[in-house]
Amino acid sequence: MTFRRTLLSVLIASACLPATAGTVDLSSLQDATVSPRFIVKYRDGSAERTQAAASRRALAAAVERARPQMGPRLANLRGAAALRIDTLRVTATGRQVVRASQRLDRAQAEALMRAIASDPNVESVSVDRLMRPSAMPNDPVLATHQLWHYGTGSGGARVTTAWSTGATGAGIVVAMLDTGATRHADLMSNLLDGYDFITDRALSGRPTDDRVPGGWDLGDFTTAGQCAPGSPASPSSWHGTHVSGTIAEVTNNEIGGAGVAYDAKIVPVRVLGRCGGYTSDINDAIVWAAGGHVDGVPDNPHPAEVINMSLGGTHACEADTQAAIDKAVSLGATVVVAAGNDNADATGHAPASCARVVTVGATGFSGQRAGYSNYGSAVDLSAPGGAGVEGSPNGYIWSTHNTGATVPEGDRYVGMTGTSMATPHVAGIVALMQGVAATPLTPAQIEGLLVASARPFPIKPDRAIGAGIVDATAAVERARTFGQPIQAIALTSNITEAMPPLAAGQSVMYAIDVPEGRSRLEFTTYGGRGTLAAYANYESEPMPAANIASSVRPGTNQVLNVMSPAKGRYYIKVVATADAAGVLVRARIL
Repeated sequence: MTFRRTLLSVLIASACLPATAGTVDLSSLQDATVSPRFIVKYRDGSAERTQAAASRRALAAAVERARPQMGPRLANLRGAAALRIDTLRVTATGRQVVRASQRLDRAQAEALMRAIASDPNVESVSVDRLMRPSAMPNDPVLATHQLWHYGTGSGGARVTTAWSTGATGAGIVVAMLDTGATRHADLMSNLLDGYDFITDRALSGRPTDDRVPGGWDLGDFTTAGQCAPGSPASPSSWHGTHVSGTIAEVTNNEIGGAGVAYDAKIVPVRVLGRCGGYTSDINDAIVWAAGGHVDGVPDNPHPAEVINMSLGGTHACEADTQAAIDKAVSLGATVVVAAGNDNADATGHAPASCARVVTVGATGFSGQRAGYSNYGSAVDLSAPGGAGVEGSPNGYIWSTHNTGATVPEGDRYVGMTGTSMATPHVAGIVALMQGVAATPLTPAQIEGLLVASARPFPIKPDRAIGAGIVDATAAVERARTFGQPIQAIALTSNITEAMPPLAAGQSVMYAIDVPEGRSRLEFTTYGGRGTLAAYANYESEPMPAANIASSVRPGTNQVLNVMSPAKGRYYIKVVATADAAGVLVRARIL
């Protein structure tokens, strides 16, 4: 992509604004790209406040001031096609609601707002925000048990507020590689045809070693000594049914609970049975779920955009497993895996330690690391998994289950804990993201956006468990706006550039593309005079309250480091907190 160096002209123009310019509220700038309406407050006693003709003249003058900063698409329009601003009405508090005659992108909307605010008779300009329905689904278990892990509390994944923006996962397929699914009434309408990949009748409980259609959970109960000498008997876990409910339980049907991506569909893939599942079967299932061909099995008619694997073992990632994951990723599937429940470093756990996966740790009701959760550099981010010690319902993740001790019987809802429960939160959020994205996001982009949008841990974890707690609302917003043009100055690794002079409050945006497999992105400002702050973000504009790295030291020397950066574009905003000039900037990709 070619970066346009038009931002400098914005900065120069804004440096000439009068000291009495009105305030500009950019907090809802994205809404202005959907419906370009703004709220203008003129100062008391001004002609524009009371005379329609005066406000028309003022708004027309603002358009002319904004033209040089709004890019070639609008800068040269004249006549009937020219951009104009019309006053729609005056509010009960005396403010004017105005609307641009054309759709605007973020940079154009900001330039227009600043041009309006440069009028000394304007006190403030803000976006006429878009509000959305906030009604909660009517499922009773959601209200009584699930709100802590879906809601906006300390440990919540912010799913409920993502729903209010219209994100539901509609049209997205998630493959669930697990024990299979039961015919739970609160799942059935969201289940697609799956497959049973277990090739050992002793594990599957079927009469043959053949792989069969369906993906149904027949039960994974064991008898004493069945799995190893001295191993205890255990009832069926119905683990896959629980995981499936978190991903896409049927919602708004006045029964049971809710799923994160409740309009998504699930392909149940049975890979775990009595005593577990074979790596070879799991690896075939990964490829098949993403739409790849596996000999002896009909191709998956519903290739998945997301694969959930709430499973693993205490060993390093094997070459065949990595190859299967690489194939799935190449087909466009984001692979989300559990970090593991051994309270150990996830680098010794697979598939958590595999490359090109999203590895998920677990947190509890208070946002703390769950004591069982694996940790370390392999973990990308965390999600609610339940801590148990915080009682019921807040110590558990609640979802669909079955009453049968061995074989399927009746439906029920159960609370469970584990990174297995955290992982489907993230898989469901990936479905929400893909459902709102203008074009399908690549697995690398999904991973980068998840990490960049994760919210800080409310309680600092005693061990590293990723960038923060998954934030569905922030991740969905990043996905929705991904790819929209952001004006920035392109940087080349290890090439020093001169930063334009900035007056206090002004900023300049830089961008650099990071290839796959790099260990660090470093950005430095130095020299000159003044005081600066610097912020970085992945594939979106950095803000003081929304960034993946920041540096606000006194003076001009600021350093940003992004470790293990995802492949993609990083934006760096440098803000002058006091007049600055003569500053140099340099980015390095290591």
